[in-house]
Amino acid sequence: MTTTTLPVQRQLLGHPIGLYVCFFTEMWERFAFYGLKALLFLYLTKHHLFSDDDGYILLGTYAGLAYALPVVGGLLADKYLGMRKAVTFGGALMAVGMLGMAYRGHAATPEMGFDQLAVQIMYLSLALVAVGVGFLKPNISTIVGRLYEDNDPRRDSAFTLFYMGINMGAFISSLFVGWVGIEYGWEYGFGSAGIGLILGWLVFVTQTKHLQGQAEPGRPELLEEKRFGIRRETLIYIGALLGVIVVQQILQTRFDFGALAAVLGLAEGTEITATEVVAILMTIALLIWWFKFIFVECSKVERANMIVLMVLIGISAVFWGLYEQTYGTWLAFSDRVMNSYTFNLLVSDFTPNASQLTSVGALFIFALAIPFAWLWPVLDKKGWNPSAPAKFGFGLLFAGLAHFVLQYAALNPEANGLAGFWWFILAYLVLEIGEMVLSPIGLSAVTTLSVSRVVSLMMGVWFLASAFGEMLAGRFGTLASMPAGTDTGTALAIYADVFAILGWVGVGCGVFMFALTPLLNKQIRQAQND
Repeated sequence: MTTTTLPVQRQLLGHPIGLYVCFFTEMWERFAFYGLKALLFLYLTKHHLFSDDDGYILLGTYAGLAYALPVVGGLLADKYLGMRKAVTFGGALMAVGMLGMAYRGHAATPEMGFDQLAVQIMYLSLALVAVGVGFLKPNISTIVGRLYEDNDPRRDSAFTLFYMGINMGAFISSLFVGWVGIEYGWEYGFGSAGIGLILGWLVFVTQTKHLQGQAEPGRPELLEEKRFGIRRETLIYIGALLGVIVVQQILQTRFDFGALAAVLGLAEGTEITATEVVAILMTIALLIWWFKFIFVECSKVERANMIVLMVLIGISAVFWGLYEQTYGTWLAFSDRVMNSYTFNLLVSDFTPNASQLTSVGALFIFALAIPFAWLWPVLDKKGWNPSAPAKFGFGLLFAGLAHFVLQYAALNPEANGLAGFWWFILAYLVLEIGEMVLSPIGLSAVTTLSVSRVVSLMMGVWFLASAFGEMLAGRFGTLASMPAGTDTGTALAIYADVFAILGWVGVGCGVFMFALTPLLNKQIRQAQND
């Protein structure tokens, strides 16, 4: 990897001020993104009367696209736009989409069905958010890596702190947006998420001086070149807006497996979403490019690092497929069959709704961020710091164990017949330990192991794996689908079976990663020695 030399930067608490610009930008962006997610499944199934299957699938396909499109956003930033312009444009698209979600139309009824105009505006708004994430998400993360020298030991800590900002936004959002949306109306919940996004966008566009020029286009002259009489930069923005219309259609398009369903052992009538088709095609194209790149354009050292990175990226999809149950099966579980518990907060009792309970994960991440940021440098000094592959193994293991905790809660309900609240809290703690071990380390690994000239693209690939995780989460969620009016005992039994399956998936993949770790570590050492 090419060594970079950075200008002297103003420091705050041992880190460049640019880190805190990225911190607050991402905090407010995630406030909006996770606020929308916290409400979306409930909004679909309660306001528009989507079935559980349709709700889980749309949740997975929307979030999947939001994490797949960073491949495109990262590529455009690397080749043309630079990261600052990409983040600015992406944030603007997201803001419009978030505010568009505030249009809810009339509530669906079994007799009248749902409001067609409102549903189409919803699809358009989700498309704006997804394309906006595609431009913003990989590039704000890449900027963090650019603020540090290649071998700076503060890098992992920086990404851990950056991750704290993400989860601070998610925590505040789930509590506030979840409360506003449920208590005062869906439109107010989504609207408040949009206002948060605007705040984050303003932080970024007014404080770019602290990025020390690390987010600017590598070849700005390319943006001035004209195609069809129009500047290339303008063409990129026009193409993105046309892409929004395409994404709107993709979100609501499905294809019947047909005769292939029987071959695959699927039920008759099983469908594949257009989002899944797009993700598969993107992956095929990506793999073709990747093999050509590592064998034609990379040195031996670069090739070794890129191989390790792709293995880590690939296995991360499984983790996200398990983790994102928090916005699907976990949310439905807490809404339908769990005792939400009443907190005595001196003045009044407070019982969180299911949407607000999604904040528990972010609360644990926020609490764990500083200890983990401290932990890695300490372990490194003692020579005990696990390698990135080993950390991924631990992350998957904890994700599996979290689902076993929920299985126990479902199998052992309280006297009132509902699952216990505190088992739910414990499951979140176990899951978030796994996230802290895997996710910020993955972001750091992308900036460390990737060839510098394609680092934004590889950050996009990292989020493409998250996209597969989101879609996998949607498919996992359908295992827990049940008709309206299902009695509590039956629902608990269904959830127990599903959580057991997901638990074994996590533990099994964790063990597999531990077995693979010595080989990947050997590859990394050889690259370092060479």
